[in-house]
Amino acid sequence: MDIITGLVEAVREVGGRLAERQATEPVPAVTVADALAAFAAVDGPAAGLLRERLHALRPRAAWWEDELTDAVPGDGEWWVCDAIDGAVQYLSGLPHWAVTATLLRDGEPVLAVVHAPLQRVTYTAAAGAGARLNGRPIAPPARALAAAVAATGQPPLLARDAVALRRAGESLSAVVPHVLAVRNLGPTALQVAQVGSGHLGLFWEYGSDVTNLLPGALIAREAGAAVTDPRGLPWTPCSDGFVAAAPSLHRELLDVLATVG
Repeated sequence: MDIITGLVEAVREVGGRLAERQATEPVPAVTVADALAAFAAVDGPAAGLLRERLHALRPRAAWWEDELTDAVPGDGEWWVCDAIDGAVQYLSGLPHWAVTATLLRDGEPVLAVVHAPLQRVTYTAAAGAGARLNGRPIAPPARALAAAVAATGQPPLLARDAVALRRAGESLSAVVPHVLAVRNLGPTALQVAQVGSGHLGLFWEYGSDVTNLLPGALIAREAGAAVTDPRGLPWTPCSDGFVAAAPSLHRELLDVLATVG
């Protein structure tokens, strides 16, 4: 079995089990602590199973534990994964969540899978080999900014800072007049991957969200999308913002975001 096939099988197995456990009604969590406890009860076993499957697939690759980090290891092979990207949606009984897995080699993503079980989509990418959606090659189509559906995200709940939150709000106000619509369609990794397939024209976010951005970044880049920070510099896990856009939209989006303080 080649590694990408094994990786797809692993995330689909985990995703299938999570889908079976997801309630159709929202979890009755009154406080953030209640929500975190409910999430841990499903995320912990799912992450454990994913780790077990990926260790068997690539025994020499280590497991990166910290989902809220703003840096990743620069040496060796590491799995950077998220058993439930889209925790809020999962707990709310919504279908917009995904299982993600990325293999890092010396600090660079070389393999990535984003699988959304309830949407029946699986994105895959390998460095230098392009990106695929449900097995077919993908590429972002050209379109005008005014005809583009944009997506964005907010800094993760446990990694928010005042500057990132302010930029998130100001950038939303800046982008809305220039595009067809702005949506937040759920898990970060899936939305970035959707830029690669053309389902979205662009995605941007401020703040640190490395675990969620890495798999989508590789998929979007391998599909042919432009992946940078809001200034147009190459995106890295240490960047304070993220942009993925069809090449025809990238420059215009950067010009709009340049108005954000």
